[in-house]
Amino acid sequence: MSKILIVEDEDAIADLERDYLELSDFQVEVCDNGDDGLARALEEDVDLVVLDLMLPGTDGFEVCRKIREKKDIPILMVSAKKDDIDKIRGLGLGADDYMTKPFSPSELVARVMAHLARYDRLVGAGVSKVQNDVVEIRGIRIDKTARRVFIDGVEKAFTTKEFDLLTYLAENPNRVFTKDELFREIWGMESIGDIATVTVHIKKIREKIEDDTANPKYIETIWGVGYRFKI
Repeated sequence: MSKILIVEDEDAIADLERDYLELSDFQVEVCDNGDDGLARALEEDVDLVVLDLMLPGTDGFEVCRKIREKKDIPILMVSAKKDDIDKIRGLGLGADDYMTKPFSPSELVARVMAHLARYDRLVGAGVSKVQNDVVEIRGIRIDKTARRVFIDGVEKAFTTKEFDLLTYLAENPNRVFTKDELFREIWGMESIGDIATVTVHIKKIREKIEDDTANPKYIETIWGVGYRFKI
């Protein structure tokens, strides 16, 4: 029997979801806040999480991110928030699906069954999920396989060289690189050009990943030398 964890602070909604899932022969547990929900998801043998977005304590976004760091079980995010940006952020953090309240309990059951079936097929095929090559540092998620970058769950568009430069720095944290080294690494040993292009690309990257470009928390300028990605 599959075990479903519902993390939902509205009792009426949680009870309705639990009733329908139990009628479909699922074992169900309910938590009414993000902290307890996260602890159970990580500590117990849970097959799928139905996760509300707005929760007391740790919110659904953070719960999703922390679960995904440790487990690859299906996560079905539900919320009364209809904005696309919330859906994009939730899916970017690793949620497998996103449902907007109000929704039909029977639809919830159908989606739960579909995700569990898909997950079982993947596990049965010998893979827990298609694992992309991902670099994650303090809110930055760089999916090298898909060549996508998410900042706090929100996807940002990067040019080819911006992506390559950010990825190289993030994969070599706390190491200081000169502009010459970065130019040779990203643009090629035989490239002909002005290393000032490195400065320009660093500036563009900072505009996309930093809250305050004047006081960067990720890519640090080492005056007279070059740049370093801080962790």
